[in-house]
Amino acid sequence: MQGKDTLARLRNGELAGIKRLDLSCGLTEFPCEIFALADSLEILNLSGNRLSSLPDDLWRLHQMQIIFCSDNLFTQLPVVLGNCAALTMIGFKANQIVDVPAESIPKSLRWLVLTDNQIGELPASIGACAGLQKLMLAGNQLTSLPAEMAACQQLELIRLAANQLHGLPEWLLKLPKLSWLALGGNPLNKGFESDRAVGNEGVQIAWSDLEVGELLGEGASGTIYRAQHTQPSGINNVALKLFKGEVTSDGLPQTEMAVCRAAGSHANLIGVHGQLIEHPEQMQGLVVPLIEPQFTILAQPPSLTSCTRDVYAQTLVLEFATALSIARSIASAALHLHQQGILHGDLYAHNILHDVAGHAYLGDFGAASFYAQTAPQAELEKIEVRAFGVLLAELLERIKWCGDEAKDQLQDLAAQCCQVHVLQRPRFVEVLHRLDALL
Repeated sequence: MQGKDTLARLRNGELAGIKRLDLSCGLTEFPCEIFALADSLEILNLSGNRLSSLPDDLWRLHQMQIIFCSDNLFTQLPVVLGNCAALTMIGFKANQIVDVPAESIPKSLRWLVLTDNQIGELPASIGACAGLQKLMLAGNQLTSLPAEMAACQQLELIRLAANQLHGLPEWLLKLPKLSWLALGGNPLNKGFESDRAVGNEGVQIAWSDLEVGELLGEGASGTIYRAQHTQPSGINNVALKLFKGEVTSDGLPQTEMAVCRAAGSHANLIGVHGQLIEHPEQMQGLVVPLIEPQFTILAQPPSLTSCTRDVYAQTLVLEFATALSIARSIASAALHLHQQGILHGDLYAHNILHDVAGHAYLGDFGAASFYAQTAPQAELEKIEVRAFGVLLAELLERIKWCGDEAKDQLQDLAAQCCQVHVLQRPRFVEVLHRLDALL
């Protein structure tokens, strides 16, 4: 529910008992009628308005677990959020936030989204969020992270791309559950990114040479369309990825484009034909191969409930050979990337296309980044190994079993990939070797 009609129904008392309210209608003040929903409202979405503050008694919404206030005019994360005892998720993407007061962070927090703001510093109080799993900070002005965050032992996904970080704290690389890390567009790897970009400008494809067709899919960084590319040699069927803006929840489009070009060719990477130029609205884009229709997405992205875990179709059942082939394909792609000094950053089932035979492609480089092949090379690779371990465990849950010995070996590999001591995890070359032994 959203818009002026929803606001009218709210004011008429017609929405009593609802659990989710979406209001996007140019609001400049918080509608006090929302408090009438205090005994039922769990999700409040006020994104896309012109709000700059929330009422000091917001805590009266005692059932509220999730609040979205993205695309508004906040310059400070409201202090009152810290008094909302049931809050587990806060989303204030694309505001003008400079200040994050210590009091604004509730200890119950599981998921915090502050992407695309102007934040230069996080409060030490975030370290008290023992259950924090997902932290989205891309597109800010952070120069460091508070040392107290070392206590966030449940943190699995963190987006730090497009900030002002000159280095990574040692504790970050030792977090026992960290699996998905985005770092591109920071001073810590800026020179390396520039060096890798030289000579990798790639083919440029003019908008006028493309005929854009149906929408194929949408991700955090952009939308993908079917297209036809007219060349002197003929017409090719391709896919076109158009980026949504200058900063996405994962990072910068220019980083993604540079990484895609530098990744090179591999049987289990989708690859890239060229970079889009001359778009009438100056949108950035990539032209990539069109994957055959028999390939489908392995899973859907995490939900508000699952937080860091993909959502699989309940009907998905895999043959052992199919699951093993998918796992081997993705391990091989990841090994190739790390040999090129590339961290994928988003190694997830929702970024994997597969067919019934187990052929698979790893795509979506929105969270990817270059890293110098020196320290902390091993830590960065083994953080991504944990992401693979999570994927392998998810595949195991969906296999139609044919033998206990193979099952035990795969379960042991998944456990080793996810063990809490980062440097004791195997590297991708060993992972691939162990998977090959089961073929």
